[in-house]
Amino acid sequence: MARPLRIQYEDAYYHVTCRGNARQAIFSSDPDYATFLDLLGRSSDIYQVDILAYVLMVNHFHLLVKTPLANLQEFMRHFNISYTSYYNRTHQKTGHLYQGRYKAFVIDADTYLQEVSRYIHLNPVRVRGKVKLPVHEKKGYLRRYRWSSYLGYLSPRDRRPFVRAEEVLGYCGGGYGTGEEKV
Repeated sequence: MARPLRIQYEDAYYHVTCRGNARQAIFSSDPDYATFLDLLGRSSDIYQVDILAYVLMVNHFHLLVKTPLANLQEFMRHFNISYTSYYNRTHQKTGHLYQGRYKAFVIDADTYLQEVSRYIHLNPVRVRGKVKLPVHEKKGYLRRYRWSSYLGYLSPRDRRPFVRAEEVLGYCGGGYGTGEEKV
């Protein structure tokens, strides 16, 4: 049976997620995470896709993206092939890195943009037993977690150049590009 076509829209928001093949790791070292983010930034520039939020976990990742040109498929194809090629070359592996196709869910920005951003940024404390930690320990863990756009939401100087946090911050009453409250 043929795969169903993905419907793409101009200026659509998507929650994109992809998991390692057989739930195996897709990141083995800090350079893997750094290269992933570098390739994500390059791909977003090439395809003019806005990255609003991200989190990288050991065996999967989540992205919140906006596609002004209705080109999510092309962007993800380029990006996933680029990272898989890097990973296989670096770790002397062959074959699939990801378990099937990426998943992409269209989001109604007015209703769910903040919720998806929150879900993505809280992902590191929702796994591996961290759910039971007290709130102050969860906050500390999130502030130390390097592979998420969360810190860039707290402080513009910690924001990666390709992350467009302004839209989500605008829905929260935050200053565009500053991470600070509007006056």
